[in-house]
Amino acid sequence: MPQSTTILLAGGGTGGHLYPGLAIAVALQEIVPEAKLIFLCTNREIDRVILQPTGFEFIPQPIVPPKTSITGLLRFWKSWRETKDLLRTVLKEKNPSAVLGLGGYAAGAAVKMAARGISTAILNPDVIPGKANQFLMRYAKAICCQFPQTADHTPPEHRSKLKITGCPIRRDIIQHPNRATAIQKLELNPNLKTLVVTGASLGAQTVNEAVLTTLESLPTTGWQILHLAGRDHAAAVRTAYQKLSLPVRVIDFTADMADIWAVADLSISRSGASSCAELTACGIPSILMPYPFHKDLHQRANAKVLSDAGAAVLIDDEKDRKKNSAKLKPILESLFADEPKRQKMAESAKKLGRPDAAEAAAKIVAGLIDTNR
Repeated sequence: MPQSTTILLAGGGTGGHLYPGLAIAVALQEIVPEAKLIFLCTNREIDRVILQPTGFEFIPQPIVPPKTSITGLLRFWKSWRETKDLLRTVLKEKNPSAVLGLGGYAAGAAVKMAARGISTAILNPDVIPGKANQFLMRYAKAICCQFPQTADHTPPEHRSKLKITGCPIRRDIIQHPNRATAIQKLELNPNLKTLVVTGASLGAQTVNEAVLTTLESLPTTGWQILHLAGRDHAAAVRTAYQKLSLPVRVIDFTADMADIWAVADLSISRSGASSCAELTACGIPSILMPYPFHKDLHQRANAKVLSDAGAAVLIDDEKDRKKNSAKLKPILESLFADEPKRQKMAESAKKLGRPDAAEAAAKIVAGLIDTNR
C-alpha cells in the first residue's frame, strides 16, 4: 500500500457526528498506519473545539444546514456551491483512497463528489437514516449501522450494503477509567451516588428545564447531580441550582466523557446515536428524553431500542417544563430508591453495547482502499 494513502472523513456540526469519526480514525491508524486522515468538518465552533486537540488535520467546509425558508434554502445552495468548489481542490490535491461520510449535511457534497471515482462508505448510527444519509446511500459501497432495525427504514435496493458495526465510541470511554480517580478529577463526593444529566455536546434546554423543575420538589438524599448543561445554557442552569441548595456540579462542555460515565449511577439524557452507544457500552441505566424537534423523531426510534431491551426508560419530551417534570418525577424518584432495578437496567444496557464498533467500521473503510487500485 503506497505511503500517499489518504482517507477523508466528512461530517461535523455536532459531537454526535465527530466523535464516532474520531474513534474510527484512531482505529484506522492501527489498521492502516501509513494513512493520512483528514476531517472535512463545518465552520461551527464545536468542530474546532473537538478536533483541534486531536492532532488530526481538519478542513472546515462553508456548508450550512438547509432551512425550509426561502432565505434559508438560498443560503444552503450558495454554501453547497462554495463547498463543491473547495472539495474539487481538496480531492485533486489530497487524492484520497477512500471517503467516509459521518452523517449530516456536512457529509453530503464530499461523498457525492468522491463517489465518481473513489470508494465511499457512510456511517449511519441512528435507527432511522437522516435525509443526508438517505440521499447518500446510492453513492456508498457500505453503510455502517448501529442497529439492525435500520434495515426496516432502508430501501430494498440498498439493504445489502448495511453492515451492523455498532456506533463507534472513543477508546478511553470503553476502557472506563477508575471511578475513584474520576470522582476526584470531577470534584464530586465519593460517598454519594451520581445522577448524570446531559443533552449531548450542545446541551438541551428542555432537558435542563425538566430536571431543574423536578428537583425543586424531589428529595435527593444519597445522590449528587453532575449536569452537562451545554455552553449556551450553563450560566442559567448554575443560577437555577443556586436556589435549590443541592450537591451539584454544572459543566458547560467536556470532551472527557470517559470520566463522566465512570461516575454515573444513572443518567438522564437525549438519545442521539453516540449517547446510546456510550450508555450501552458502559452499562449505564438511563432515562431517555429524545430530541422532539426532528420530523422523523429518529432519536425516539433509538431510545425505543434501549427501552424495549429494558436498558432505559423512555419519556417523550413534551417541550413544556411542567409536563416533562410531571412525567420525569415519579420515574426518577423510583429509580433513585431502587438499586436492583438500576442494576438490571445496567446489565440490559451492556448486552446491547458494541465496544468493538470503531474497529469494525475501520476495517470496512480500510477494505475500500484496494477497490480503487
